[in-house]
Amino acid sequence: MNAAPAPGSTDRTKGRRIPENSVTETAALHGVLDAGLVAHVAVVDESAQPYVLPVAYARRGGQVLFHGSTGSRLFRGLAAGQPTCLTVTLLDGLVLARSAFESSMNYRAVMVLGIATQLAGDDELDALACITEHLLPGRWAQCRHPSAKERAATMTLALDLTECSVKIRTGGPDDDPADLVDPIYSQIWAGVVPIGKDFQTPVADEHTPSHVEVPEYITRWRTS
Repeated sequence: MNAAPAPGSTDRTKGRRIPENSVTETAALHGVLDAGLVAHVAVVDESAQPYVLPVAYARRGGQVLFHGSTGSRLFRGLAAGQPTCLTVTLLDGLVLARSAFESSMNYRAVMVLGIATQLAGDDELDALACITEHLLPGRWAQCRHPSAKERAATMTLALDLTECSVKIRTGGPDDDPADLVDPIYSQIWAGVVPIGKDFQTPVADEHTPSHVEVPEYITRWRTS
């Protein structure tokens, strides 16, 4: 099997705006996708109205997997072969410069272009397991798996990572040199405010027996 093209290697994905933030390593592409939890998928309906849908997802090798309702006309459009764009963005920090114009964000972002494929049978079940394990490692072995009725109500799609771009910004502000020597603006605080995220303390619902403790695999959950 031929290796997928590197991120940013097509005319549609080549970085033109701030190209120094573009990354072409496949490992970086996988790293961002593996760290995220929510993707946004673009859909255009029959009236040419664009929509953007938030979806849970997972990466399986060279694919991004996501699912929705079989009753959704937008998902049916994707399954029918409508071109789409899927994005994942991780916000790592706010970059405060001495001017509003030069202030920015540190981020990791992926864009995937292509046509999704609807999955079925054991392949679909494996994809649902991958999504569950990506979001909640260890949960698939502990929870009830989808019934035939539930699977009939679920549409699972795969989007190949054959046309992608990756952009990453790190570091501090890039101030206007004049602001650094200005007697007023040089006294403004500038730097980076990191943004972290993690799972909080689990809260059991009212139906969980009091003797059932929070499983260790849940307390180990972390984000990156």
